[in-house]
Amino acid sequence: MSVTAMPPGSTAQHEAAERRLAARTLLACPVLTSHRQPDELALVRRHSAALRSTFAKLLNYHLVVETSFARLVKTPPSPDSPLRPVQRGDSPPFTPQTYALFSLACASLLTPGTGEWLLISSLVEQVRADAVSAGVALRDTPSENRRLVQAVGLLIDWGVLTETDGSLSAWSERREEGVLQIHRPLLPHVLPRPLRNLASLADLAARLPSGAAEPRRSLRRRLVENPLVKREDLPEDERDVLSRERSELTRLLEEHFGLTLEVRAEGALAYDTEGTLSDVAYPGPGTVRQAALLLTDALTDLARPSAGHHAPEGAADVPGLLTPWDMVSSELGGLVSRYSKAWAGAYIADPARLQKEVVALLESMSLARSLPEGLVLHPAAARYRPEPHAQQPSAAKMRLADKPQEGAGAPPSGALFTDSLFREAL
Repeated sequence: MSVTAMPPGSTAQHEAAERRLAARTLLACPVLTSHRQPDELALVRRHSAALRSTFAKLLNYHLVVETSFARLVKTPPSPDSPLRPVQRGDSPPFTPQTYALFSLACASLLTPGTGEWLLISSLVEQVRADAVSAGVALRDTPSENRRLVQAVGLLIDWGVLTETDGSLSAWSERREEGVLQIHRPLLPHVLPRPLRNLASLADLAARLPSGAAEPRRSLRRRLVENPLVKREDLPEDERDVLSRERSELTRLLEEHFGLTLEVRAEGALAYDTEGTLSDVAYPGPGTVRQAALLLTDALTDLARPSAGHHAPEGAADVPGLLTPWDMVSSELGGLVSRYSKAWAGAYIADPARLQKEVVALLESMSLARSLPEGLVLHPAAARYRPEPHAQQPSAAKMRLADKPQEGAGAPPSGALFTDSLFREAL
């Protein structure tokens, strides 16, 4: 991420735009270092006082800003938030064991007597020893070694460690020794809360200060961090804030984070018109993203749900369309046959793998939910329905389009639920 030029305007407008850009930068990348992001860090340091106040008052986040780094300490997501594990490049997502190894690596680096530089092999040996003491299973197998490399690699990505002689990849592939430099001032802030005696995300959330449960701030956090806030997931106090204080909520999100709030009967979304805050590109390139987009379109066309359609989920109803798993597999199989020449061969040869990853992507975006009976598509999935390619309009049609038409009432660009079947305002 790079700092873009500020728009022209008054000094006050310029300062506000800089603060908004700095806040967006921290939300997207909560760890900034002078070595890896010098321009971004300089911008955050310039507005550090205002940013600390903004994050504390609006989201209950703690911002640490020093000469060589900035660290935005977020509160844990709500237990109903979609699972979004860390993923480095094309590597598999972090597993619970990878997170445990990451924590052990931080603890190893904090061991008294550890200097500013250390060998990669020494760090690995210390993590293995600490894993035994902590009761974490860590065998010397290729798969578990890859998880250990992922954990240490994230510390390099965040600037906590710097490869000064050799590299982690060379050690991983050929056991070639390397030297790592520790960013000592940043290290204590990587894991700001002790993780011992915690068994779940709910346990961690329960240990937060009492102010973290304040409904206005918890609702703002949901809107800033989650791709979609489902109405049925909101507790009563947050639902009341959304209904009564929507104008103020809209203003705060736009003013401080550049997000546009959209509220519908089924949920709410604070969307980013610039498309730079999300770590998941959807829609986007690649077989899984394309298959997910086309599958949701095909399932919606197949069922043709009515407005306000609900899918049963146990004793409660939730907005959405329930599609049996055999229908999901059948429709995805048809897409695989149709696009066999355009999609990745590994997925064409293994449709079950493609279905698993498509469902995982839709769930990570809060657009779908897996049930034993089938897949529930949330009404917000209609927002992404592909439009058929149209021919370039003639000059005469373009002139006509510029004139206001009587009775025109198309939904605004970026509307949450653009499909008329699901359009139902609160």
